[in-house]
Amino acid sequence: MIYKQYVKHVLDLLAALTAMPFVCLIILLFAPVIYLEDRGTVFYKAKRRGLNGKVFDMYKLRSMKMNAPDLRNEDNSTFNSSSDPRVTRIGGFLRKTSIDELPQIFNIIKGDMSVIGPRAPIPIEGHKWEDLSEEKRKRLSVRPGISGYSQAKFRNSISMEEKLKWDCYYVDHVSFMLDLKIIVWTIKSVVLQKNIHSNE
Repeated sequence: MIYKQYVKHVLDLLAALTAMPFVCLIILLFAPVIYLEDRGTVFYKAKRRGLNGKVFDMYKLRSMKMNAPDLRNEDNSTFNSSSDPRVTRIGGFLRKTSIDELPQIFNIIKGDMSVIGPRAPIPIEGHKWEDLSEEKRKRLSVRPGISGYSQAKFRNSISMEEKLKWDCYYVDHVSFMLDLKIIVWTIKSVVLQKNIHSNE
């Protein structure tokens, strides 16, 4: 309980501050390529629900063409396909390597996110905190993570319902050792590049 409430956030901040020089260097390397491909913005801000249902802007490197349509699956998850025409050439690489997620360390510093935690869900227009199910509220009882149990183990190969189940499992079992395991799983998932797209 002490780890979940206090120690975890301190470790998140230390990790984010330590990684910041490296992340800034990566951003500086890819920013010109992202811009030159279609003369668009480098960063993308995505609305997400965080701790206790608070909506925040999650930062990413832009991987789609400017003004690309917002396509959703029936469960309100973002459409994800290996042949998605909205994704830029450099964007495809950023997604495969998860480099597009690196700017989220700034969300950690702001207190919106954690290194490890449930994936931050997309807020549904018109849905308030009291409209959410018990399971969805449980998922939001901890800070969302750059990576998490379901992302590291399954990436995009399982349904939103299954992801929610594993997110709740994580909330019930938060520990330092589990977070370390998820970090290892995340590295393996990125290196092997498995289950990147939901249609694979």
